[in-house]
Amino acid sequence: MTKPKSGDTVYVHYTGHLLDGEQFDSSAGREPLAFTLGGGMVIPGFDAAVADLELGEKTTVTIPADEAYGPHSDELIQRVPRDFFGDELPEVGWVVQLQSPDGQVIAASIESIEDDEVALDLNHPLAGQDLVFDLELVDISDEPLVDGCGCGDENCDCGDAGCDCGDDDAADDNWAAGIPASSSFS
Repeated sequence: MTKPKSGDTVYVHYTGHLLDGEQFDSSAGREPLAFTLGGGMVIPGFDAAVADLELGEKTTVTIPADEAYGPHSDELIQRVPRDFFGDELPEVGWVVQLQSPDGQVIAASIESIEDDEVALDLNHPLAGQDLVFDLELVDISDEPLVDGCGCGDENCDCGDAGCDCGDDDAADDNWAAGIPASSSFS
């Protein structure tokens, strides 16, 4: 059988679960996730698990938090004045997009709201969690990805686990495919 090598474009169907069985993302009903093996496009544990597969092989792997989105850091809880949100009244659980001074988009969830202050959690929602992935390596190619993504869409918005290719519903449902579309504040 054929195994992928670093630099190959790999196409993977996957379903991601938390240890308690809750599903957080899946390629079911979509094109397989495409990424450059060893290219830093996906979390390290996902990349390593796919590198161990042969073409057509299926497996289930548990990826420790340190090889996924890292530990949850209290240093990434930031407090902002409530008026930061303008006339909108923020709600706990909202996911907002912030823009750093260098233009990088950062997703944050609203952790708590006090009288005049809102606590934003800048950790990835899956930080600190071990993840379970059902994987199937469906194709390997030595053709490079278009704009770093496997969908060929020039407007592709790649995230930590790969390409969401403009699929707003998938991005809204889960952070694993990239930063979800939501309210944007800068």
